[in-house]
Amino acid sequence: MGTCCEKRQSVPELFGSHVFNDNVMQERLPKDVYKSLRQTIDEGKDLDLGVANAVANAMKDWAVEQGATHFTHWFQPLNGVTAEKHDSFISPTSDGRVIMQFSGKELVKGEPDASSFPSGGLRATFEARGYTAWDPTSYAFVKGDSLYIPTAFCSYSGEVLDKKTPLLRSMEALSDQALRVLRIFGDNKSKRVVTTVGPEQEYFLVDKKLYDQRPDLLFTGRTLFGAKAPKGQELEDHYFGSIKPRVAAFMKELDEELWKLGILAKTKHNEVAPAQHELAPIFTTTNVATDHNQLTMEVMKNVAARHGLVCLLHEKPFEGVNGSGKHNNWSLSTDTGENLLDPGKEPAKNTRFLLFLAAIIKGVDEYQDLLRISVASAGNDHRLGANEAPPAIVSMFVGDELESVLDSIEQGHAYTGTEEKKLATGVHVLPDLHMDTTDRNRTSPFAFTGNKFEFRMLGSAISIACPNIMLNTIAAEELRQFADMLEGSDDLDRDVRKIVQRVMKEHGRIIFNGDGYSQAWQEEAARRGLLNLPTTVDALPHYLDEKNVELFAVHNIYTKAEMEARCETALEEYAKTLLIEAQTMSQMAHREILPAVGGYASQLAEGLASRRVACEGISWTGEVRLMEKLSSLLNAAFDKLDALDSAISQAEGDALAQATFCKDTLLPAMEGLRGMVDQMETLTDAKVWPYPSYGDLMFRV
Repeated sequence: MGTCCEKRQSVPELFGSHVFNDNVMQERLPKDVYKSLRQTIDEGKDLDLGVANAVANAMKDWAVEQGATHFTHWFQPLNGVTAEKHDSFISPTSDGRVIMQFSGKELVKGEPDASSFPSGGLRATFEARGYTAWDPTSYAFVKGDSLYIPTAFCSYSGEVLDKKTPLLRSMEALSDQALRVLRIFGDNKSKRVVTTVGPEQEYFLVDKKLYDQRPDLLFTGRTLFGAKAPKGQELEDHYFGSIKPRVAAFMKELDEELWKLGILAKTKHNEVAPAQHELAPIFTTTNVATDHNQLTMEVMKNVAARHGLVCLLHEKPFEGVNGSGKHNNWSLSTDTGENLLDPGKEPAKNTRFLLFLAAIIKGVDEYQDLLRISVASAGNDHRLGANEAPPAIVSMFVGDELESVLDSIEQGHAYTGTEEKKLATGVHVLPDLHMDTTDRNRTSPFAFTGNKFEFRMLGSAISIACPNIMLNTIAAEELRQFADMLEGSDDLDRDVRKIVQRVMKEHGRIIFNGDGYSQAWQEEAARRGLLNLPTTVDALPHYLDEKNVELFAVHNIYTKAEMEARCETALEEYAKTLLIEAQTMSQMAHREILPAVGGYASQLAEGLASRRVACEGISWTGEVRLMEKLSSLLNAAFDKLDALDSAISQAEGDALAQATFCKDTLLPAMEGLRGMVDQMETLTDAKVWPYPSYGDLMFRV
């Protein structure tokens, strides 16, 4: 047991202490082994088995010192969460004892059962064999008593069954095409271009004792019933507000646990809705950021449990207040550390930046559907388009200065520039503040924020792999086209400006700097011909449009069969999610809500009858009106429940047909029942109501 004098680790000592990172590898690997491994990581060189054996032995020794007894190949199947199978390091000896062993073969390759993971028809249930392959670009780490080895996952016949493999492919495709462009601009030093991501994570915290009393939270992650509390976010007093002690203690431990795993947790604060909070990390390479975000969500849940809390990651756990998103800050950098999306002090003269910007503008316009699909889920459908999230219509925000630069190129006239702005505080002891050349736009789905793009449409629960696969592949395709045009150019500045001019004339419609929440924008977007795909079911079929299949085939990201499988998997997940929610609603209503309200109405009637006998001549109009309201709502609720049960029994057909039925029939039936039940909650004695209220859940942490 520690003492009060025990030295506490400093943050630099704590950070990465559970990670087999570059410092550990340099200390523990022979120089030639370390050098060879770095070439594999940095340059994509094939991994030698002898090197793998040396790495595995050093990794095992280090992990055992950290308290590990097992190892697991940690991968990301198509269900959006992570998977792991744990094997011990023990190996028997001839004298009946064991030793701790771990070979290069075990490090490089694993073999989990692939039959029970989503495959969208790529694999039959009886075809069980699947393989995991070590991803050396993402560091191994120790969590609990196991060494976790980040891996990719594929089937016996070679089909990709995970989210990591296509992500790595998309990163390579983008690097290849971006390097072609850099060579055109005379950069012969850069060997690689990496995409970097900083995903901001929003979440809710509720008391576990209250959570345990809500079957809807337990089974679906969101409240399927719940009358609005008297107070929500109207006073705007929670955002960036003082953090409650219990929440602060959770956040402190969360930071420490994430830092041990090498996760760059940086910012923490209260979000807009009561009981809602946010954690933001520092940027890191996209595949590592994806691994880290999956870990972050898991660690959030584990740490919350130790504080008697539950972390809700559903996009819309409470009706009537803001839901939770995940802002995907995406940028491009060379291996020499140069940000390719940094416009510099004079963006109008930064030809290379303008070309990369044009590639992204063109790509976002041409592949609006893919960006919408990448964030599609049943949960996210509840928030996209509300006044808490970007609309379901994809558009870009570039700010006033860049829009003026692009407009001048499109119109063919010189850019006159803008004056540097300063904000005068009017207080002598406060300095005047340098102002950015443009404001921020929180309503934009895809906003340029200085040297990166913030993709704001992501739901809080999803893996960031899919959105970044889309962004990387789209950018790779546009840069490929531009490189084809510019290789051999005898006047690079002139030819780049011609490309930018054409892009703005043909694709400038995607740029919108105004209020994305307004009805006027929806109408304007329709006039511009932009896609409006309000739900997952509207969006997903576009995944298999010919241009999209061709895009992924050209860059070796997916085969057509793999795309069909992903589309079917997503449709199945949507339908299953709504069916689970509908069945949970039905069970809650049948077993507890309607009996509770019926019992309360009977108590009122019996009480009223006895009082009428005892006190003749007195009018009991109030009690009668209450009983009539409850009786009317109760009858309507039974009708709505019958309609819901009928809809549940009819949800059949192939993946698209079932998902469409759930959207068009099941979801309205769920909303109809909820409307009746939420009204009854406001009229029923709180002592009788079977579940904790919104006020209890959001304000008792």
